[in-house]
Amino acid sequence: MPEAAALTNVMRALADPTRRAVFERVVGSDEITVAELTRGSGVTQGAISQHLKSLKQAGLVAERPEGRNVFYRAQPEGLEPLFDWMNHYSVFWREGFDKLRSLLKEIDP
Repeated sequence: MPEAAALTNVMRALADPTRRAVFERVVGSDEITVAELTRGSGVTQGAISQHLKSLKQAGLVAERPEGRNVFYRAQPEGLEPLFDWMNHYSVFWREGFDKLRSLLKEIDP
């Protein structure tokens, strides 16, 4: 089972819908700046920066300063605690889906 603190940080970071949208945009880019993330988002630059700070603290993004810009990129390994947690419980989901499949076949052969 993954370390509880790391899992909590990742889940907390991704729980916010705006933060999740920011993360998805970072994932969809090689690197992206705060200004690029702000454009068309309907969120202020300050709010984007705060969301990026939370994502960075959770290990989901990394930053690379260059002059006046800071470039953000996704860190896929940051999702490992969530992946490990989901993997740990997947046996229960598989069993549940197998039971549901059997029940549905009984109801509608």
